[in-house]
Amino acid sequence: MILAVDCGNSRLKWGFHDGNAWIRSGSAPVSALGSLKQAWKRVPQADTIVVANVAGRVARRRLESAFARRAPVAWVTAKRSACGVTNSYRRPGQLGADRWAALIGAWSMFRAPCLVVAAGTATTVDALRGDGTFAGGLILPGFELMKRSLAQSTAGLPLARGRFSGAPRSTADAIESGCLAAQAGAIERAFAAMEQGTACVLTGGAAGLIEPHLSIRVRLVDNLVLEGLLQIARESPE
Repeated sequence: MILAVDCGNSRLKWGFHDGNAWIRSGSAPVSALGSLKQAWKRVPQADTIVVANVAGRVARRRLESAFARRAPVAWVTAKRSACGVTNSYRRPGQLGADRWAALIGAWSMFRAPCLVVAAGTATTVDALRGDGTFAGGLILPGFELMKRSLAQSTAGLPLARGRFSGAPRSTADAIESGCLAAQAGAIERAFAAMEQGTACVLTGGAAGLIEPHLSIRVRLVDNLVLEGLLQIARESPE
């Protein structure tokens, strides 16, 4: 039994895999990590725990408390190569553990060139070549972060829910439309530079908001990071 945990800046996702399928999964705000012990109470004991944590040291300490006496824990960091993916960062370990796991998850599922997009607190747009090489990627503020930054850094722009429009006629709609267009534009620009036959793989909490505004074919994948963590655990079970 493998317990995979993706601890992002805002939310934590987890899943138990019995070797054949995900038997239970869930999510929680990072601020509510103390609830994990209760959520995992009725799940069979894991043999291995594999974690991608980008939420910092405080989150790691809370996770260590939740993991106490459950199983050995592998804290994932990006490497030069693993699970068929080669990392072209000059300093491989500088790549976020979540991005690394998402790339491995995409490669394990498609075995083809992919533009791997994770739309969370930040939006990451990563190019995976057809030979399994991660060629580099983009990081930009996520959709909600873009909206909050406008509200916090200006005197007259509110944090309000708007509707997407090709010709917005209210401030809320203009912000909503502008932030969605920025997300879609970054993704489409990166996709245009990819090799023929590339799949655009989209995951993350804002994926469903962004996908309808893309002019390219998209493959939505829930919990792509967990899929990558599963592959990492299988390759390095220690």
